[in-house]
Amino acid sequence: MGDVCAILLAAGLSRRMGARNKLLLPIGGMPMIRHVVNAYRAAIDGPVVVVTGHEADEIKTALDGSDAQLVFNPDFAHGQPTSVACGLHHATHSHDILIGLGDQPLLTSDDLRALLAAHMQADPTRISIPMLDTQRGNPILVPAALRARLLADPRSPGCKKFTRENPDQVQFHALPAPGFYADIDTPAAYDALASWIKDPHENAQTDRRALVP
Repeated sequence: MGDVCAILLAAGLSRRMGARNKLLLPIGGMPMIRHVVNAYRAAIDGPVVVVTGHEADEIKTALDGSDAQLVFNPDFAHGQPTSVACGLHHATHSHDILIGLGDQPLLTSDDLRALLAAHMQADPTRISIPMLDTQRGNPILVPAALRARLLADPRSPGCKKFTRENPDQVQFHALPAPGFYADIDTPAAYDALASWIKDPHENAQTDRRALVP
């Protein structure tokens, strides 16, 4: 879709993974962040903006040769809202915006297309959020017209506070794909995923949903 761009958050400290940066771990023969960028690139025609911070040079190397647009968040250590704000300032102003996480390797381009379709079939003026039972997922889809409102409070920019304080501006979509709800934060989660990807036929008895924490 040419009227949608993406912001991928790739600035975090990856503390729960220990000494390793989870976004650089291999998934299907490539760094996790590149794998996720490829899924977004296959689903949309607009730019994919990757917000970096921790180990920014290593993330840049992992994405060399891709068409991702990298922007560095100098305030990344102050938390995810600063990276969301950084991405919003750099994303194309005329596009609706997918705001996603760099550590969701189960997410597929078909999953993303399903979210885009659900958004357009509902109320495209509202923020769209995947939902499974009571669990919110990522990415969320922000209409271009709401960008400024997400940046209006400099003390708490971004989506979390806005979506909870403005429920009239939000709609939830029952999307069951596990990719929306699984991020890879720990060595155990990565090892389980890597094993499943290495030989999905041998591990056919393990449904992808079992990899969702």
